[in-house]
Amino acid sequence: MSPPVDRVTPSANLPAAADVVVIGGGIAGVSTALALLRKGHSVVLCEKGRIAGEQSSRNWGWCRAMGRDSREIPLIQESLRIWKGLDRVVEADVGFRQCGILYLCENEAEMQGYEPWLEHARRHQIGSRLISADETRKVMPGLERRIAGALYTPTDGRAEPAIAAPAIARAVQALGGTVMTDCAVRTVETAAGRVSGVVTEKGPVACQAVVLAGGAWSRLFCGNLGLSLPQLKVLGSVLRTHRLDGAPETSAAGSDFAFRKRADGGYSVAHGGLSTAEITPDSFRLFGAFLPAFLKEWRSVRLHLGRQFVDEWRWKRRWNAEEATPFEAVRVLDPAPNHRLLDTALASLRKAHPAFAGAVEAQRWGGLIDVTPDAVPVISDVAAVPGFFLATGFSGHGFGIGPGAGRLMADLVAGDDPVVDPAPFRFSRFSDGSRVTVEAGF
Repeated sequence: MSPPVDRVTPSANLPAAADVVVIGGGIAGVSTALALLRKGHSVVLCEKGRIAGEQSSRNWGWCRAMGRDSREIPLIQESLRIWKGLDRVVEADVGFRQCGILYLCENEAEMQGYEPWLEHARRHQIGSRLISADETRKVMPGLERRIAGALYTPTDGRAEPAIAAPAIARAVQALGGTVMTDCAVRTVETAAGRVSGVVTEKGPVACQAVVLAGGAWSRLFCGNLGLSLPQLKVLGSVLRTHRLDGAPETSAAGSDFAFRKRADGGYSVAHGGLSTAEITPDSFRLFGAFLPAFLKEWRSVRLHLGRQFVDEWRWKRRWNAEEATPFEAVRVLDPAPNHRLLDTALASLRKAHPAFAGAVEAQRWGGLIDVTPDAVPVISDVAAVPGFFLATGFSGHGFGIGPGAGRLMADLVAGDDPVVDPAPFRFSRFSDGSRVTVEAGF
């Protein structure tokens, strides 16, 4: 079941031409469209379902620098800068608050495990620090779990996933951009060796560049273009509570729960230490590429073989512009959550903090996260198809980093100086012989 998401009224007409077509109405896609419009480019954004219908509305809602892969730190710093002023830009409250985030440590070994990452924090002046158990309880009064301390970043924050991307999409429309929903892009057309347009289910659009921000669908779309994008899916499971007074403002994660306060006064809750990897046909096709990541993170991953395998086995992998696509057959990915993980998370949270003892669950949902072999996104041009760009593979980090990713993607499309070094996010790292490395996941 999908969480409630703000609705975006689609634009009335599909233009015959634009400078850029953006495929995908999640946080990365709408942020890219907005950044391009602010640079003076005409934009058509096409979403096969509804804006923020998938993982962009189903995530935890954290906007964090803490614990990031070091390659992402400059980009999240740019994202946090954008988040702070986003209300003014989109003329709406997207719920961003600098509430601070705690990573609770149950023993000294966990505390020491964060020391290497703190070197990155010091270099980038993030402000993260290790604090004692007593200091942790000052930040989060009432915490009853036995802990050794916590990794704490007071400048990290939260925003509202169900509100943010829709608000940005409406700002795109206000600046003259086109936002189409229930409008799948079937394929990309080329002329003279570069992108010349797209064909959607509602007709063609001539353009000079295409940005694919398709989330969990990106690998399938790329495959039809003859491009191999190494990307798999991880199931994220989240629940929300009804309004709960007296509970913490600061967000936190422990070994078996994570939470953040919502704008409606309730809380989003997830398991802090485990995720579910969906076994699909691509799991076997990409076994070698993802083996190093699995060997490093196997303790925090639970494999699941279910309906998703059968569904993807049946999907067409090749089609032409006149054929209906899997994107039209399945408008919104809406998987069932892992109920066992959510039951554990809520029970553990109730024991850890008395304010949650009376928490009443309102809803739970699942979402499919697009992951890469090194858990770092692809924000890049594609050399084999000039004019085609990728913004995908955010590996569960995409909501907080989305605004900065959109800014970087717009810079690359426009040929401007990039806001941060794009080299760590290049698509070619998976095929040019580069060593693909996996940093410890936090």
